[in-house]
Parts: sequence; C-alpha cells; structure tokens
Amino acid sequence: MSVEKLQPAKKLQATRSQAAKSNGWRAQALQLAAIVLAVFIAKGALAEPFYVPSGSMEPTLLIGDAILASKYPYGYSTASLPIQINLPETRRVLEGTPKRGDVVVFRWPGDRAQAWVKRVVGLPGDRIQMRQGQLFINDHAASLKPDGIAQAEDDNGGAESAYRYIETLPNGVSHEIFKLRDNGRLDNTPEVTVPPGHLFVMGDNRDNSADSRVAVRDGGVGMLPMDDLVGRADAVVGSWDLGMRHQPVWTWLSGFRLARFFTAVH
Repeated sequence: MSVEKLQPAKKLQATRSQAAKSNGWRAQALQLAAIVLAVFIAKGALAEPFYVPSGSMEPTLLIGDAILASKYPYGYSTASLPIQINLPETRRVLEGTPKRGDVVVFRWPGDRAQAWVKRVVGLPGDRIQMRQGQLFINDHAASLKPDGIAQAEDDNGGAESAYRYIETLPNGVSHEIFKLRDNGRLDNTPEVTVPPGHLFVMGDNRDNSADSRVAVRDGGVGMLPMDDLVGRADAVVGSWDLGMRHQPVWTWLSGFRLARFFTAVH
C-alpha cells in the first residue's frame, strides 16, 4: 500500500526535475545569447580588434600586432558593422572628422570585406604632394628629422635596412616613418586636392605602402571616402613575431613582443 502511494509522488518529482532541467537549459541559452549580443553591440558601437598582416605602417605598427580600433570618434556607418553584409550605403551617424596624424582603420574601397590601416595626412580641401620623398600639405613641408637606421620587416618574414625619420605634420603631430630608398616610385607625385567627404591616407613605411598615392584600380586606396571609416586605431593590445612560425614550436612563446602589449598608437 505504501509503495502504491509513493509512485505518483515519484512521477511528479521526475516531471518537476525535467521541467527544472529544461528551464535551466533555456536560462543558459538566454545568457549565452545575451553575451553574444553584448559582444556584437560592443564591437559595433565601441571598439573592434584587428590584426596587422603587412609592414606598410612600420615602424608604428608591426606585422603581427593586434590593434584595437575605437569606433565612436568618427561616428557610424555600414562600415562600422562587425560583420560585412550588403546594405545600402548611408551617411555617417554622429559623424566626426579625423585629425591629421590619426591612424585609422577603414574598409578598402576595392573590396569592403578587407580592413586596412593607414595614417591620415590630408583632410577635405587640402592640397597634397610628395616632392623628393617629403610630404607637402598646402605647400607647407612636413619636417623630417633623421633618427638612425632600423630594420624593416617585409611580408615574407625578411628584413632590410631602412632610414628612420621623425616626421612632424604642419599641425604639430609627430610620428616615426621609414624610408627604404631615395627616389622611390612614389617619392614625387602631382599635387592633388582632397575632395569633400574624403581623406588622403599614407603608410608610415613610405616605400612599401599602397595608399592614397596609388589608385584603387592599381591596388591602392586613392581618395578614401570617410563613409568607409571603421574607427581610430588607439592601442596595440598584443603582438607576436610571425617570423617564429619557421622556428620549432617550443620556441614560439619567445615570439610574443611583451613590450608592445597594451601600448598606445601614436
């Protein structure tokens, strides 16, 4: 008799247990969805990490750097989305204009699935020209101060000697640049005027950068539409020497450039 009375209680207990497990799975799924949504919103509205695969911004950014791009300084457009989907082009919301000297991440006009990073040297209305390897903005020369010899890494892991200079833009912003050779193919260019809504960007590795000196059809950036901006590169959050890929696995940890972790981009 006592056994028969306990059976319904066991069934009820089992049912409640199953319901509790089901509710637990639902709660975990909702928490996971909330985390994914929060990350998506943060990447879309606040900042997004990017990886530097080439040496065009040396010595400021090295191959293997992981950088964080802040999105709020320049406002938002479809380029700000953390995933690239085909949406109609729209104007930027909460639009802000970069300053000369800002290092920016943007969608390459030739293929918006690709994110590139360069330095802004020209704003709308500016007249830009290279004369014998020196940058001129509105007929004012950016000063160059020699700063020794360094090693510039190429995309294949090799290195070559480079002249290092401190370049100071007319607005007082200073940064390091590399010059690999004199009389490079992009050292002398015709003067161009930056059109409204566009920027003139350059790589700090002046002889190894396809930037606004090179047309999009030739693999460069051309005049960069501000609507293609993703954000401002503010920090290096991590860095690993890709040359270590060719070394034994047990030596890979030594490839981390700890001195570059959590450093500001200038």
